[in-house]
Amino acid sequence: MPGFGRSGRHTALLSATAAVLLVATACGSGAGSSSSGAIKIGASLPLSGPVADASKPAYEGYKVWLDQLNKNGGLLGREVELKVLDDGFDQNTVVTNYNRLISQERSDLLLGTFSSRLNLPASAVAERNKMLYVEPSGGAEEIFSRGYDYLFFAQPSTSLDLPEQFVQYIKSLPADQRPKTAAYPTQDDPNTDVTINEFRKELTELGVKTVYSEKYAPDTVNFDPIASAVARAKPDLVIHGAVAANDGAGLVKALQKQQFSPKMMFQTNAPSLIGSYPKAIGAKNTEGIFTSAAWSPNADYKGNAEFVKAYTAAYGSAPGDDAANAYTAGQVLEAAVKGVGSLDQDKLADWLHSHTVQTIVGPLKWDARGVPDGDMLLAQWQSGKFEFVAPAAQKTVDKAVNPKPGWSS
Repeated sequence: MPGFGRSGRHTALLSATAAVLLVATACGSGAGSSSSGAIKIGASLPLSGPVADASKPAYEGYKVWLDQLNKNGGLLGREVELKVLDDGFDQNTVVTNYNRLISQERSDLLLGTFSSRLNLPASAVAERNKMLYVEPSGGAEEIFSRGYDYLFFAQPSTSLDLPEQFVQYIKSLPADQRPKTAAYPTQDDPNTDVTINEFRKELTELGVKTVYSEKYAPDTVNFDPIASAVARAKPDLVIHGAVAANDGAGLVKALQKQQFSPKMMFQTNAPSLIGSYPKAIGAKNTEGIFTSAAWSPNADYKGNAEFVKAYTAAYGSAPGDDAANAYTAGQVLEAAVKGVGSLDQDKLADWLHSHTVQTIVGPLKWDARGVPDGDMLLAQWQSGKFEFVAPAAQKTVDKAVNPKPGWSS
């Protein structure tokens, strides 16, 4: 495990050619890095493109945190601004954006973008510039294997640990209720790649035979060929590595056209988009679909009830995982600045490496890689509600729905 020392570390700067689109700013223009003006926080998000539906709640989570922060006096006695650039889910653009936020916009602090696909190159820009980088999503192991000092993940655990609760649930079932075969369609993304590989490894060890395993491009819109192949394989279980509601719903609707409904279904990310997912596939069709989650609106962690109330008041609906993860990243950044009492990036990173931060997803502490020490939750749609079935301390229902009902017309 790498130490915290910064000498001798070299991070390659990724080249970028795409143009930058300034999407939104909060609180107006600031005074850069001066000690008297507003503190500038920079971030990039895919507010357009194939995962815009998932990044929009993340942006809203950032804004709820920012509003509460400024109402409580800001940071270091100064108002805080948030400047967000749109990267369109493009790796070149996200690199351009963070370079611009650092060198041209003179951001004092950074917050991360959405997904492992984008956070992988974006965190490299932050590391090269020796700036703290707190990411709300993007748990691929590849991100944390580079010996970075300024990188921190604001969820309880990474993609490698995501299958744990569901695999444990499978193990708890009587032998005649366990799936015998599984299909693994997945978007080609560093985050989903790690998760699906781990799912397949652990389920294979339980005797679950793989009957389909293929990747699709991030810009895929026609899921009919994938659904047709899955339907022909007739798996008991479908583990879908989805990144957003677009591909999550796209596969479900394609499976409906094939009139194939697996006995069990787990999708990453998409089902936790509680505002858009049921609308996309039909509320009745969510029944029995599993996913993982980093956060529960019912958890009794400090500030959680206030976050849910504030978000609901601002946006007219309850928050989901992506909004909560972004809010948590803001909490982590806030705690570091208040703990250090300055914007010194080295001190901020050292402080987070040696302290536990109380957040709405629970207490977070990190190892030398910026990896948190915690557990994800196992969630499932039941009777039109996003419920939690594991671990026991976070359960909102007595038991999981199994098998999954067929699709509703």
